[in-house]
Amino acid sequence: MKDAVNIFWFRRDLRLEDNAGLWQALQGENPVLPLFIFDKDILDKLEDRDDARVSFIHTEILRLDTELKALGSGLTCYYGKPEEAFEALCTTFDVKMVFTNGDYEPYATLRDASVDAYLKKKGSTLLRFKDQVIFEKSEVVKDDGLPYTVFTPYSRKWKERLKTQGLSSYPSENCLNTLYKWPGGIIPTLAEMNFLPTTITFPKKSVEESILKNYKEQRDLPAVIGTSRLSVHLRFGTVSIRHLVKKAMEAGSEAWLNELIWRDFYHSIIWHFPHAAQSAFRPAYDRIAWRNNTEEFQAWCEGKTGYPIVDAGMRELAATGFMHNRVRMIVASFLTKHLLIDWRWGEAWFARKLLDFDLAANNGGWQWAAGSGCDAAPYFRVFNPALQTEKFDPKAAYIRKWVPEFENPWTYTKPIVEHKMARDRAIATYKKGLESKA
Repeated sequence: MKDAVNIFWFRRDLRLEDNAGLWQALQGENPVLPLFIFDKDILDKLEDRDDARVSFIHTEILRLDTELKALGSGLTCYYGKPEEAFEALCTTFDVKMVFTNGDYEPYATLRDASVDAYLKKKGSTLLRFKDQVIFEKSEVVKDDGLPYTVFTPYSRKWKERLKTQGLSSYPSENCLNTLYKWPGGIIPTLAEMNFLPTTITFPKKSVEESILKNYKEQRDLPAVIGTSRLSVHLRFGTVSIRHLVKKAMEAGSEAWLNELIWRDFYHSIIWHFPHAAQSAFRPAYDRIAWRNNTEEFQAWCEGKTGYPIVDAGMRELAATGFMHNRVRMIVASFLTKHLLIDWRWGEAWFARKLLDFDLAANNGGWQWAAGSGCDAAPYFRVFNPALQTEKFDPKAAYIRKWVPEFENPWTYTKPIVEHKMARDRAIATYKKGLESKA
């Protein structure tokens, strides 16, 4: 006779504490079997065998398994397609219910629908809960029920709702006695999944109080450690968004709280406007005649544009899997405006290289820079890299760290495009595309 279990499926929530879906699972009458799936539908599409995100996830899965083993349980881990994993589980166990936390990206929606359909055939149920955001889907909308497409009014309504509703609490760490007692399965190695360990150092998952208190004044200075560097931990849920919102409020850091609200906003946009994941949020911007010069794109990727602040950002990304947010805006503006290269090329490069890659936020940031997104910069706003440097890296400390040769005209790359010409060309190209008829 097969053991009756409920399953908790870890995904973007790699922690035992303050985990909404796990807490719900632990309230049931059946023991909870912890599960993680190394999804081949995702992994097979990755281009780099040393992809830092795979190493990060693998490290966190090993840590999670160790924590579960200390509680007399263990992590069941599969490397394959989700449907195949549940077929195997339903063969071994009497699976009553599967609990998980919601994911709002297009692939996740399709995957969950497929798993849900399979489980229904087996007499089981897939239950999803809100965990990676404070407010999801249509919880923060206009009074007429339509979604917000501008951040400021969205954030205002978000804060009003939080003040009324408060922060939920899911003390899953206090209910772990109902975990299924068994040692779990064998966790595949990186080599068995055809990946190599990364050389990138992962950031810690805590933030100094001084950073939060000085966040507004220092967040735009790439040479200063003035941001939390928690984005990868938020992306994979090794820290709770509720914990961080509470921390921001306790520190009185409105600027940092707003950055957390941007995450919810972009997830809301992807949910309500799924077309934005592949094309311009504003369809008229799909008529822009991009130049898409492959040699110039390669120079941008390698940090060899001859614009020091741009090159510094791209080299930081290559070396660390991270790029300062102000610099992300500068390099994105440069690619889409100075070089007139389709924002999707840059988005795809960031998706490949960023340790904290999140579809909603990455897409939102790139469309903001290109002018095609919701609440985006107008198309005629073209960042001047020199002025951005004067304002945010006036002593060139950030540039010197990543582009030490920039002051030597004999060794540093000549600019691949002249600023004024590129600006004028971009504005004219955008204007022509937006005025043309589809």
